[in-house]
Amino acid sequence: MRNGIVLFTSDRGIAPAALARAAEERGFDTLYVPEHTHIPVRRDAAHPTGGDELPDDRYLRTLDPWVSLATAAAVTTRIGLSTAVALPVESDPITLAKTIATLDHLSGGRVTIGAGFGWNTDELSDHHVPAAKRRTVLKEYLEAMRALWTEEEAAYDGEFVSFGPSWAYPKPPQGRVPVIIGAGGGPKTMKWIAAHADGWMTTPIETDIAEKAALLRKEWAEAGRDGAPDVRVLVAKKPAPEDFADWAAAEAGELIWGVPDADEATVYAYLDKLAGRLDLS
Repeated sequence: MRNGIVLFTSDRGIAPAALARAAEERGFDTLYVPEHTHIPVRRDAAHPTGGDELPDDRYLRTLDPWVSLATAAAVTTRIGLSTAVALPVESDPITLAKTIATLDHLSGGRVTIGAGFGWNTDELSDHHVPAAKRRTVLKEYLEAMRALWTEEEAAYDGEFVSFGPSWAYPKPPQGRVPVIIGAGGGPKTMKWIAAHADGWMTTPIETDIAEKAALLRKEWAEAGRDGAPDVRVLVAKKPAPEDFADWAAAEAGELIWGVPDADEATVYAYLDKLAGRLDLS
């Protein structure tokens, strides 16, 4: 399995570029950063953990993911650049397609999109995204962006995205930039991923991962997809041997380890310890 790291970025602590360079030097495979454009003070949406309050004030202080990854791309050559998770429906899809294609072009094809549907419906509402239709909005955004990335004269006509024949460059070196959906692994989500995405990223509170990954592979086959879905596990606690067994049974391709949003010396020491424990070289 590959090993990635995720930093809950903020305007405090280590900068994404410094972390990316250090992680690449220590043998990690992918850097992930999150996205929240803003957090409305009045909140009706419960946090995924079920709490009424946000568990961390970094939700209010999150850096822009694509700017963060661009700074990381500039100081690295190998490490993958991804999000855990981005919220594409909170951006204009034509502009976002250009941003991601540019990042993929300048980084030499290192971008993967970890995308969420958006648990914070208060946040989505300010972006004029109907909560009940956020999966439809994301589907259309991804379809429209893929058209812009892969077609000489791209056009799209949907309920939430519409544009006539257009030229858009650069094209991502990868062609179709992979999209991994970070969401709870229920039947509805697995069917959605099989139809519209390239893989699944677990939530921090996910259980029975092998069983859910098996459901995804079943939906994948029934959708007529080639190959296999990309399964990535967000490690949210100190794992036990049975956890590694579950992840292996899930055929996980990557484990994603959290790092502290702290000063450089603290983070480098943490990375050294983690890389040693994982026997990276």
